[in-house]
Amino acid sequence: MDQITFLIFQLAVLIFSVMLHEISHGYVAEHLGDPTARLAGRLTLNPAKHIDPFGSVILPLILSIPIFFGQSSIIFGWAKPVPYNPAYLKNPKTGGGKIALAGPVSNLIIAATFGILLRIMPLFGYPADSTLYVFFGSIVYINILLAVFNFVPLPPLDGSKVLFSLLPPGETSLRLIIFLERYGLFFLLIFIFFGFGLIAPIIHWIFKIITGF
Repeated sequence: MDQITFLIFQLAVLIFSVMLHEISHGYVAEHLGDPTARLAGRLTLNPAKHIDPFGSVILPLILSIPIFFGQSSIIFGWAKPVPYNPAYLKNPKTGGGKIALAGPVSNLIIAATFGILLRIMPLFGYPADSTLYVFFGSIVYINILLAVFNFVPLPPLDGSKVLFSLLPPGETSLRLIIFLERYGLFFLLIFIFFGFGLIAPIIHWIFKIITGF
């Protein structure tokens, strides 16, 4: 398969997946009584409403550069965060955790759906080295990557909001939240460039469970 074609496909999958990720946040918020995402026009599949110039375009293109030199690369990114207003929630702490959880779960659902398709394709005569296998496998892998990466408990990732919703009330928890919100982005950048290998085995393990490969 042509590398450029495959790269364009991966970028399209990434953009669509991060869009569904953010839309899922908005739908759960709506279900919990917060109309902010809907009123902001974010419950839509229109890419223009979700694309973040850096996270959806520039970073994925930078990460794809090694591919042009015959090297492997992990391509990921993000969309503009869907806004929500805790004031609308009956329980802002628990509700915030549920809203955050919706994004990674949506990616795991996408991964599981295409993983099932991969498993049943031999029944329809598709060989394991077919282009469709590569395409579906990429969809599974990219969505697992997005899910696992977003579960990292560092702001502004969803994992931090899930963590905050589970912490017991008290001064210690409050100090931890303030510390992570203040320095989380700094730690996240360090993690992206030096610690990504820590979650790679988890991504591969989930991929094997879902696809059987």
